[in-house]
Amino acid sequence: MEALLSDYLPILIFLGIAIVLSAVMVGGSYIVVKQKPETEKNSQYECGFEPFGNARSKFDVRFYLVAILFIIFDLEVAFLFPWAITLGNIGLFGFWSMMVFLTILTVGFIYEWKKGALEWE
Repeated sequence: MEALLSDYLPILIFLGIAIVLSAVMVGGSYIVVKQKPETEKNSQYECGFEPFGNARSKFDVRFYLVAILFIIFDLEVAFLFPWAITLGNIGLFGFWSMMVFLTILTVGFIYEWKKGALEWE
């Protein structure tokens, strides 16, 4: 049990230093800087005019479609990095399985392109 607790001692020391350091920084900012906020700083927006309209308006579906496409192709790149590193160890099976994966994604990308999902009007 004592060995288990000694393994966690560096983590507890790190957390203690982080908490003390952050408390010193926040407390120091209250001591050094005069705490007298202006009315402009306390306003909702600092852009020079009052807000107008409803902030909860509906977005076009194309925003969501572009976001989903970005996530799909971003994950593709995330899978390519470990594959490229271990390519020498996994052999031909790993190479061809990744080629199948990339082919499926490429066909999906071409389908989205032909459907006009990437067109912005």
